Amino acid sequence: MFAFLGLQDINQLIDQTVPSSIRNNRDLEVGSSLSETEALAKLKAMASKNKLYQNHIGMGYHGTLTPHVILRNILENPGCYTQYTPYQAEIAQGRLESLLNYQTMVADITGLPVANASLLDEATAAAEAMSMCFNIARRKKKSFFVSELVHPQTIDLVKTRAERFGVEVIVGDHKTYDAANKDLCGTLIQYPATDGSIDDYEPFIAASKSVGAKVVMATDLLALTTLKSPGEMGADFAVRNSQRFGVPMGYGGPHAASILRI
Repeated sequence: MFAFLGLQDINQLIDQTVPSSIRNNRDLEVGSSLSETEALAKLKAMASKNKLYQNHIGMGYHGTLTPHVILRNILENPGCYTQYTPYQAEIAQGRLESLLNYQTMVADITGLPVANASLLDEATAAAEAMSMCFNIARRKKKSFFVSELVHPQTIDLVKTRAERFGVEVIVGDHKTYDAANKDLCGTLIQYPATDGSIDDYEPFIAASKSVGAKVVMATDLLALTTLKSPGEMGADFAVRNSQRFGVPMGYGGPHAASILRI
């Protein structure tokens, strides 16, 4: 190509095609190389200088760091999804094993023996749990209490779902609410709460169950590695967000959730 154009090298080609007015004739000031962790920290420091005029919900979603040893040996390990040539039938075997391992893990953490694989997000799981409470009550009890310390997006979605069933959603303080409501099909509490507080819910759970209401507890799986489990406190259902286990934010979700029950 150079011979055809009558040029000697790439530099001559650039000189004749790129205007000198837009070229930088000095060496680029490129710093030393950084590891992925160092690069992310530097980019976050640069981004933190931006002025934030609007904050999104973010409740229930937290930035995480997945150790590379887990990324490489679990998430990128072909043995976790198949031991064979990856055509569909064999991939399905590995997927089923991964789901079983996942369900076993969250069942152990929450103290509840039955777990599904996943739903959409935590708010959707809470709405599904509300409808389960309503159906367990044979659709005869049409009140559902939600603690004001539940994430606001969860409260809104539960209200939307309950409206279709004709269920009245009562939002209030679980510490002062009189659970002796004979029309109560279930209650929803957040553990830890949306403001990060950790309450002893056992008296409220006992009072709710005394009138036949089912108790749904929205939980943080990572927090449950050190806190008393919903099963130990007497909750009937637990809903949670799996993002806390090292899943990247993905621009805020949604992330997979699930329901566990006694």
